Amino acid sequence: MDLSKDVDPIVHEKMKKNLVYVSCFSIVMLFAGLTSAYIVSMGDAFWLETPLPTAFWWGTACIFISSMVFIGAIDAARKGRQSLMKGGMALTLTLGLLFVYFQWKGFGQLMQNGVHPFQNHIVVTDGRYGDYFEVKKNGRFISLDGNDYLWNEKKMSSDEFGAFQKYMKEFISGENYNNKFRLITKGDQKEYQLIFNNEPLAIQNNSFYINDTTPLKSADILRLKQLAQNVVDGRGDFFAKGKIGEDFNISYKREKLEYTNRKLYYKGKVLSNFLQIKATESSDMASSFLFILTFLHLLHIAGALIYLSRVVVKTFMNKFGMDNHLSLRLTSIFWHFLGLLWGYLLLFLVFIH
Repeated sequence: MDLSKDVDPIVHEKMKKNLVYVSCFSIVMLFAGLTSAYIVSMGDAFWLETPLPTAFWWGTACIFISSMVFIGAIDAARKGRQSLMKGGMALTLTLGLLFVYFQWKGFGQLMQNGVHPFQNHIVVTDGRYGDYFEVKKNGRFISLDGNDYLWNEKKMSSDEFGAFQKYMKEFISGENYNNKFRLITKGDQKEYQLIFNNEPLAIQNNSFYINDTTPLKSADILRLKQLAQNVVDGRGDFFAKGKIGEDFNISYKREKLEYTNRKLYYKGKVLSNFLQIKATESSDMASSFLFILTFLHLLHIAGALIYLSRVVVKTFMNKFGMDNHLSLRLTSIFWHFLGLLWGYLLLFLVFIH
């Protein structure tokens, strides 16, 4: 027995709208809590500041245009213009799917730039170039400035760095228990010289020896593999790709840090030993929050798209008309809300992140 038929249409509409408003309010509370936690967490922590990927901006355009198209579709429904309503609803769904596509593309752009959701640090510690190992090329040391590898006091060209990466890649396959490496590029071995604690390493039977007699220890082989992985991945002193101060920033207590001679400076002074340790041990919470906020919003968009798909199907089945389009209006309320929520999150990330 359908009791809703006995309810006054105006009351029925208010009941349905209230359910939508309650859902919106609960989502507002969820994201208010997360953004508050974001602000509190950055108070006494090292924070990675990165620009938002361009794909996010394309997605923003899609979701805002979809809201305007949705408004036009409802107006067409009120006027009984079925073909215009169907076209508007189909376009709204398409733009919503494009928003999802651009969000995923944005996640990919972030990860390509060294920004990952979990288990990531800000400063490279394991396999850090220069701590244990260095490399000479044609008798000159390769040095590091941020994420830029230098040779002859100049940043390596893409070809030079590619050859360096090819050389270092061979050490990733080293076997920890027997000090063996699959060294293939014999020509490159003449061009490059691996240095361990200021001592050149000799290669004998695909193994490394210090002073031709002392084999490299397993712990040092692991460090070499970590360094090799960093070089192959294009990392220097930081996990984020690019140049500090231009492509990304690191802040402490909301103050941007300066970086000179491979050292971080806070308010013009080198970080104290305590802060140096804290910086090396700090996880990249900023990126974790970025992914959590945007992915949670994307999940709500996905849920809305599932329902929107059903509404579009009903639209093409001529289920809606001049006097029967409540489902359209209820869906539009939630869809507009998610668009406004994304606008808030975007502004929050632009000005706070």
